[in-house]
Amino acid sequence: MDISKRVFLRQLGAATAGAATIPLAQAKLTFAPSRREGSPTHRYAMLIDLRRCIGCQSCTVSCAIENQTPQGSFRTTVNQYQVRRENSDAVTNVLLPRLCNHCDNPPCVPVCPVQATFQRQDGIVVIDNQRCVGCAYCVQACPYDARFINHDTQTADKCTFCVHRLEAGLLPACVESCVGGARIIGDLLDPQSRLRQLLDTHKDDIRVLKPDEKTVPQVFYLGLDAAFVTPLMGRSQPALWQEV
Repeated sequence: MDISKRVFLRQLGAATAGAATIPLAQAKLTFAPSRREGSPTHRYAMLIDLRRCIGCQSCTVSCAIENQTPQGSFRTTVNQYQVRRENSDAVTNVLLPRLCNHCDNPPCVPVCPVQATFQRQDGIVVIDNQRCVGCAYCVQACPYDARFINHDTQTADKCTFCVHRLEAGLLPACVESCVGGARIIGDLLDPQSRLRQLLDTHKDDIRVLKPDEKTVPQVFYLGLDAAFVTPLMGRSQPALWQEV
């Protein structure tokens, strides 16, 4: 076992004697490892065009197969919500694909006590499973519920934009399998990329989730009606929003 991992586990055992867990607020972990791996000349991001999403969950299935996630745990999924506007009884169904946002200011990184979670130079946030101790601090820190503890590996798990496929010149499994072509991945630094061009063309209609968190998400949504998604934009109105 890596020395830093062994030392942390020993310290964690002493700190949690007689307690189930240490609350994240009490952990006061502030590690901020430098970005490593990947190329600084690229910045990967994803655009999800909700006008094309049909909620078929092919992205969920292909991701689970590609990344061998445990049964009942998903790196990406399509959530369905029932939403009504204020002063109206009309209910609208909203389909919303969810995954790690690969934030430019990821709150999951500085709380990792062994620096297992880190950000690559191309912006993709990944987890070093050889270092991860499964403490779940990063799971608690993520405001998007995009992380979970993999009970097969006992380490943190989440979407990685299928970085192993990107490095082989392939698309992420969810992008390749999307029957409606709703998911577009690309390089923000390439002005000729389809992603960059779509973001520039529709810049007034692009939304991100929970901007108030100041994480600077790099998963963008097109066709997300702000009137429907107030809670996900960072302000809570539970009477108007219900997950199915």
